[in-house]
Amino acid sequence: MATTKHTEILKKYWGYDAFRPLQQDIIESVLVGTDTLALLPTGGGKSICFQVPALMSEGLCLVISPLIALMKDQVQNLQEKGIKAQALTSGMSRREIDVALDNCIYGSIKFLYVSPERLRSELFRSRVQQMNLSLIAVDEAHCISQWGYDFRPDYLEIAQLREWAPGVRMIALTATATPEVVVDIQEKLQFAKPCVFQKSFERSNLVYLVYREPDKFGKLRRLIDKVGGSGIVYVRNRRRTMDLARQLKQLGYSAEAYHAGMGITERDARQHSWIKGETQIIVATNAFGMGIDKPDVRWVVHLDLPESPEAYFQEAGRAGRDGKKSWAVLLFDEGDIEKLRENWLTSFPEKPFIKRVYTGLGNYLQLAIGSGEGRIFPFDLIDFSNRYRFNPTETFHALKLLEREGYIHLSDAVYQPSKIQVLLSKSELYNLEVSQPARSQILLTLLRSYSGMFDHPTPVREKLLAQRLNITTGELRKKLQHLHRQRVIDYQPSSETPRITFLKERLQDENVFLSKINYEDRKKTGGQKMEAMLEYVRSEQCTSQILLQYFGEDDAPECGQCNRCQQRQSNHTSYSREELMQLIMQKLEIGPVALSDLIKDFSLIEENQLIETVQWLHGDGRLEIGPGNRLKRLY
Repeated sequence: MATTKHTEILKKYWGYDAFRPLQQDIIESVLVGTDTLALLPTGGGKSICFQVPALMSEGLCLVISPLIALMKDQVQNLQEKGIKAQALTSGMSRREIDVALDNCIYGSIKFLYVSPERLRSELFRSRVQQMNLSLIAVDEAHCISQWGYDFRPDYLEIAQLREWAPGVRMIALTATATPEVVVDIQEKLQFAKPCVFQKSFERSNLVYLVYREPDKFGKLRRLIDKVGGSGIVYVRNRRRTMDLARQLKQLGYSAEAYHAGMGITERDARQHSWIKGETQIIVATNAFGMGIDKPDVRWVVHLDLPESPEAYFQEAGRAGRDGKKSWAVLLFDEGDIEKLRENWLTSFPEKPFIKRVYTGLGNYLQLAIGSGEGRIFPFDLIDFSNRYRFNPTETFHALKLLEREGYIHLSDAVYQPSKIQVLLSKSELYNLEVSQPARSQILLTLLRSYSGMFDHPTPVREKLLAQRLNITTGELRKKLQHLHRQRVIDYQPSSETPRITFLKERLQDENVFLSKINYEDRKKTGGQKMEAMLEYVRSEQCTSQILLQYFGEDDAPECGQCNRCQQRQSNHTSYSREELMQLIMQKLEIGPVALSDLIKDFSLIEENQLIETVQWLHGDGRLEIGPGNRLKRLY
């Protein structure tokens, strides 16, 4: 593509007349060939910072991204703009990957998205060296740092691209990085010289509120009624997402649960309904939100403590991306503090247990000592844990520690559609049609419905095929499996299970080693992040200020709008209980008032103090609390 002014590119493909702050500076840094680290808050338009310079340059932009769902979303967005983009995912066959890589070398693909573990593939290594790369973009770059909250060992492979594609400029992007992580990212990616563009992480339209709250559900309801609009409720437990969503629906709210244990079809439907505004509230684990572009989220509420300020900042930052006033609310009690400590300890199981998990894994997958390197297996964590009587949560964390050490890779659960390739030649198919017409009927229906089946594995819709053959989907699958066993077709059934890859051959137990940096040092760092999270909820300091200071903005001002700032500002108008009772009873003289309206009217008074006074008046028989928390004066 011929060089074009970046503002023209922005207008042509995104429809914007001007860049956001720092975007143009970052783009110009990349265009002059400087390795660049861009730190922009969630929703700050990071992707434009590498997509615009890539579109202005000859050649292909290689994008490293940690999640398949994120890659698929960005590829789809680019394709909808008429830009040729491709992603390599774990569900693709070797032939499909081969064709895609050929298109990147000889075709007109502009963006190639890959996961960091793809860099371990010999096929990819050899082919990437033949590509005309214009730019390497590393998304979620904090994952490369041992001190980041979401370290991924595969990110350490990225530096090898310096050898395979010498001289190609690089841009790294993240929304969450402490000063220590900023330095580490540049060192790990071998920047020629430091070059950081950092927009303040301050979100002036986002109000951070923290409450020590025994009645979390009641507080949540009052917040929903008061603020309205679209929102997310984060909890740590899958079952709790469903219980809480059910409670909200029973009270008339439009709410749905979301967690990684659901089928991809169900997750997509719930996400789509929420994005369109048909569902008001999503109750989710931290599996929800990454890569979702919904600007009008008015509030995000955490009913459990996140494991680190980085995780909280990322999740809370999904509110208010349209720049309008929004709320990030964290509710906690003393029990939550103990749970957070327990979760930290569970995240680092004892070393003998980790070795037992490794041994059990090798037996479960029937791998002999010295075998298995490079092999990929579907993996059911619950079945594995039950078979060996392991605690599933501890087992998951043991597997993640083995992953950090480079022994295995555990992928996310991603839906892979069924795929079929016909293995017979056309003449063999004709002979089968003559000799066994019943068996050939399925093949003929397949070939009439889809093209390319002789050449490569083709995604198919089994339900549609079953309808055309006038049989059930179950019957169709049995027939396809039979044809697969007969080597008539290659049939890959759909899957939503995670996959586990052995990166090294299976070792003897005594040779399984956990390094200090991956175990003791990570455990210490995790403990420090946990303490920082506890400091955030326990402190009386401005919530925005304490978060910004954690990310290195030591001169961050007080926000003036969080509950802590409001409390300090309203000290000059603080009321005794007797004075506050008098104010409330005067308000009710003119008639009944909803509690939510009372809270709005007395916005400068601490909400908990107001509610406690209302409850005291109710207990004293001086006011009645009716349906919908409607308050009525009794005398």
